[in-house]
Amino acid sequence: MQKLIAELMRLYLPADAPPADVLTLHVLGQRNVPISLTGGDGQARAMMIPFRKTKGAESDAHWLRLCEVANTLQESLGLPAPAVSISGGDAYYLWLSLATPVPADRAQTFLERLRDAWFPEIELDTDAVRAPIALPPCLHPRTGKWAAFIHPGMGASFADEAGLDMAPPPLGQAAFLEGLESIGEEQFERVFQALGAEQQNKPMAVGVAAPVAAPASSFLPHAPAPGLLLKDATLEDIVRHLHAMNIEPTFRHLLPSDRYD
Repeated sequence: MQKLIAELMRLYLPADAPPADVLTLHVLGQRNVPISLTGGDGQARAMMIPFRKTKGAESDAHWLRLCEVANTLQESLGLPAPAVSISGGDAYYLWLSLATPVPADRAQTFLERLRDAWFPEIELDTDAVRAPIALPPCLHPRTGKWAAFIHPGMGASFADEAGLDMAPPPLGQAAFLEGLESIGEEQFERVFQALGAEQQNKPMAVGVAAPVAAPASSFLPHAPAPGLLLKDATLEDIVRHLHAMNIEPTFRHLLPSDRYD
């Protein structure tokens, strides 16, 4: 449990986040604690992008859209791989961590510029980086399912029901986070300015615009690392990944039990 709390604090939580004992109750499902990724000093430590199921769309459309966006963030913008989570309800989330906190208004503008360029169909609250959210892992108060970080290769299996029946093991949750990196200060500023320049140069569009395919050379100082992009993984891939981190997977905790019926 201590390792999981440490990873959440390393990646997402501001300095004045709830103390470790309160966070422990939250991740154990004993107390629901909405947490803002922006501290009381107005500095944002992380950002979350929601991908919710849309009525009338294919059941896995929101998952496929997440994959497209996650790949773009890494391949075209050169950003570190984001964490992926299920909400316990009907959504997937991408989590972007900042190595150096930035003013909330600037983080909000960054998020909106990303949206305008790459996923214009997704609605973002005007205070998305300030609003308290349910940081996984945690119990969804309405559905009774668990929100959790997941291996990206397992995402498609949650398209119809984005939640777990059982609490995910803390060590496994920590394993999904420990290899992730935060967006560096210079990296953030480079992408922030480049997205702003693209936004000023593109013509005004009527209705919903298609994602802007900015040239990779505008953003990338070097080619993306191999194996960086999200992809469908086999069960063997996932087991091998966890074994490499000295974790023995218990899949009854990773997938609802009725998926084996």
